[in-house]
Amino acid sequence: MDTQNPSAPPRAQSRIPGKNHPDQNAHARPGGVIHDNTRHTTRFTVIGNHLAQYPELSGLAIGLAVYIQSLPTGARVDIKTLAARFPEGLTRIAAALRELETHGYLRRTRERTPGGRIVTRTVSCNQPGHHGTGTAADTPSRPTRRPAPAKRPPRKLLPAVPQPAYPSPTLLRTATDLLAGLRRHDPCLLLSVTDAEHLAPGVAAWLERDLAPSAVQHTLTADLPPEDLRRPAALLAHRLAAQLPPPPPFRTPAPPPDVRHPLQNCEGCDHAFRSPAPGRCRACRSDLLGAA
Repeated sequence: MDTQNPSAPPRAQSRIPGKNHPDQNAHARPGGVIHDNTRHTTRFTVIGNHLAQYPELSGLAIGLAVYIQSLPTGARVDIKTLAARFPEGLTRIAAALRELETHGYLRRTRERTPGGRIVTRTVSCNQPGHHGTGTAADTPSRPTRRPAPAKRPPRKLLPAVPQPAYPSPTLLRTATDLLAGLRRHDPCLLLSVTDAEHLAPGVAAWLERDLAPSAVQHTLTADLPPEDLRRPAALLAHRLAAQLPPPPPFRTPAPPPDVRHPLQNCEGCDHAFRSPAPGRCRACRSDLLGAA
């Protein structure tokens, strides 16, 4: 029992031994990266190289995936919350989330709560294609080597939509409300938050052309295909672009109406004349000037 293994490393190590020590491999690859690593014991998240080195993801998408996987269960990860946390803005944040959704690192589904509200449920996947218990982020463990997931076919991008000349917040809100109400006409037109954000500028461009919301809704919902729509957002984007009406004709502003003053009784001759205030008529004023 008193025999000791002289080659066993101590229990607590501040650095990872071997090739990761900067002094031992500084001469191995001139100009390449040198890792100065310290082992984490608390407050860390395990990230697979399949995510950190994914060739088809942008740097923003990888960074968002790492940030989301580090959050506790129940944390808000909607577009507005992430845009308030990072400087990239709503458009770039939304595009990065679509990248993660396309490649399986994020799943977003629309669900109805017991109270009747429609909410978006977001699931962060640290291994696309593998369904765990949903609590791996809360109990980090030593990662195991797994084969890289098979590449999924990328999600087709939606067609471009027209852009309004003056995208005011009120106009975009009206457009978003119109899109959210399409599902009342046909359940197949239930749109995700991402799809609605893509289509809203196109609807706003129509509203800018003196069209009532009811007219835009009729164009988007008329003569829908009899079969179930697999990509309703793509159909709506096509209609918004292909059927965009021309701008309304320019109308010369009407001249302002003539000002008609009330009738007044002349203080000199008692004749009626129009004037904004009581006094003398033009003839009596002329006589007074001539007498002077």
